Amino acid sequence: MFLSTLLEPIKTAAKQAGDRLWQLYQSGDFQQNTKDDQSPVTTADLAANDIIMQHLQELTPDIPIISEEVQLLPLAQRQHWPRYWLIDPMDGTQEFIARSGDFAVSIALVEHGWPALGVIYWPKEQILYYATRGHGAFKQLGSKIRRIQVHQHQLQEPLRVAVSRRQAREPIEQLLPEGQQVQYIPLGSCSLKSCLVAEGGADCYVRLGPTGEWDTGAVHIIVEEAGGKILDSSFAPLSYNQRESLANPDFIVLGQAALPWPKLIQPQ
Repeated sequence: MFLSTLLEPIKTAAKQAGDRLWQLYQSGDFQQNTKDDQSPVTTADLAANDIIMQHLQELTPDIPIISEEVQLLPLAQRQHWPRYWLIDPMDGTQEFIARSGDFAVSIALVEHGWPALGVIYWPKEQILYYATRGHGAFKQLGSKIRRIQVHQHQLQEPLRVAVSRRQAREPIEQLLPEGQQVQYIPLGSCSLKSCLVAEGGADCYVRLGPTGEWDTGAVHIIVEEAGGKILDSSFAPLSYNQRESLANPDFIVLGQAALPWPKLIQPQ
């Protein structure tokens, strides 16, 4: 019951933040900077962060928040939190800057170390993806809502792999067995590629390179409720809020969970 009462307000927060991002994207009225880790950040990221933070603080003042755009507390101060919000105000800042439109707002609630609620909003398409633990995953466009599920891939079919528009494909090609038929589907934003797997538009997404836990929190519950999994490159579960750093390992978003994935994707 607790999760169901939070879902609609969180969808509203994600949409308001995303609509603000879209306004700034269309107007070009934003500035770009570089973080200490050399990743880009814009004043649009910060504007969306302010909107989400205000919503969450009013909705659940007793639940702490971890955001990509707010300084992270030491592990000793957060490791025993029973629940917390995990947000990425704009997943796909590089796509925002590059003008592809493939960026999204990501909000997750993590309970006892595992995502329990997730909302992704794609401003360009005005699409919401969302899920709560045990109640399925959904895609919403306007008033139209449909339940989504991963594709039931057949081994004789080409493997449809979601890939970044901006990163080389060669490292991913090296993980695929010789002779494997592959169809690459380019899309920006980590969360949007993950949601593509969740709704059956791709069979998997291999992420090699730096990401944070805020990149996977919301999509993790969406993918799982759609019948898939997100695992690290050794096919072990990810973890949340267990280390000083929130850096993720390389990970793989898998569609149909029952497939023999270690034969289809072979980590080096």
